[in-house]
Amino acid sequence: MTIENEKLDENGKTPFAARFRGFLPVIVDVETGGFNSHTDALLEIAAVTLRMDENGVLHRHETFDFHVDPFEGANIEQSALDFTGIDLDSDDRCAVPEDIAINEIFRSVRKAVKDNGCNRAVMVAHNAHFDLGFVNAASNRCDVKRNPFHPFSCFDTATLSGLAFGHTVLARACQLAKIEFSNREAHSAAYDAEKTADLFCTIVNRWKDLGGWPLPVDDNLAMDETSLEEE
Repeated sequence: MTIENEKLDENGKTPFAARFRGFLPVIVDVETGGFNSHTDALLEIAAVTLRMDENGVLHRHETFDFHVDPFEGANIEQSALDFTGIDLDSDDRCAVPEDIAINEIFRSVRKAVKDNGCNRAVMVAHNAHFDLGFVNAASNRCDVKRNPFHPFSCFDTATLSGLAFGHTVLARACQLAKIEFSNREAHSAAYDAEKTADLFCTIVNRWKDLGGWPLPVDDNLAMDETSLEEE
C-alpha cells in the first residue's frame, strides 16, 4: 500500500507514523568482536523493517543483512568469536567493507522511513544501547552524513519483554511469546533481528488487543506535537 492510498489522520500522518509519533521502528542486531563499540570490530549487521496492515497490526517485512570486514586496527576477542560461532576465514562468509554495509543498511532504512510516511527511524533491539552504540560508532568511522536513526532514543525489547512476559533473555521471551526460536541458529545477526522483530510486533499488537491503543481522545490532554518533533 502506498502513502497515497493510505488513510491519513487529522494531522496528515499515516497510521504507522501516528503510532510512534513520526518514528519508524527498525529492528537491528549486530555481532561484534567484543563489547567496546569504539575499539572492537563490527562483524555482522542486520536490519528488519516492519509494515502495518489495514487493521493497525504490525508485521515483520524485509530483512537486510551483511557480514562485515573488520575495520583497520579493530580488536577481536576470541571469546566473542567462540560465542557467536563466526569464522572469519570461512569461504562462505562473503564479507563486505564496513562502509558498504553501513551505507546500504542506511539506504534501505531511509527508503522504509519514506515509504511509511515517517520522519525518522528509531532503533529497536534486544539490549538496544549495545547495538545502537556499535551502529553509531561505525557511522562515525565511515563519515556518514545522514544516519537515519535517532542518535540516542531506542526501543529495548529486553525491557519490553520483561514487562510483557517477565523475562529478559531473547530466547526465553520468544518461547513465552509462542515464537519459534532455535539456539543453533541464534547469534546470527539476521536470525536474531528477525526474532527480535517478531517479539516487538507481538508485544505491540498484544497491547493493541488489550485496548491500550489507540488512546482515548481527551481534548484536555491534547499536546502540541509540533513542538516535540525535533526532540
